Amino acid sequence: MEQLTKREEEIMLIFWEIKKGFVKDIIKRLPENPPYNTISSIVRILEKKGFLKYKQYGNTYEYSPKISKSRYRKQIFKTVLSGYFDNSYKNIVSYMIKEKKLDQKDIEEMMKIIEKSENK
Repeated sequence: MEQLTKREEEIMLIFWEIKKGFVKDIIKRLPENPPYNTISSIVRILEKKGFLKYKQYGNTYEYSPKISKSRYRKQIFKTVLSGYFDNSYKNIVSYMIKEKKLDQKDIEEMMKIIEKSENK
């Protein structure tokens, strides 16, 4: 699965939220009100990459996600894990602690999750 560009990802996040829609529905949710043709081109690229599917109504296309957000998240996480953290979850947690992205409460909650999964 290809990694998306920032703009493609921004558009996919909207599709994952709204489930299905037309190009005009995406434009309404973007803050800068981009040109229709620009967003239409990106949507068609996402369809060609296999991220979107469509239903055709005459000359109009209604798009919906072909790939779930969780499937994409899993793939991106694997990429980040291998590319930046040497496939080590310990390295990710260590990084997050050093960057003050995790506090003691977060760590305690993670430990509870780990304990629950071990008890199953």
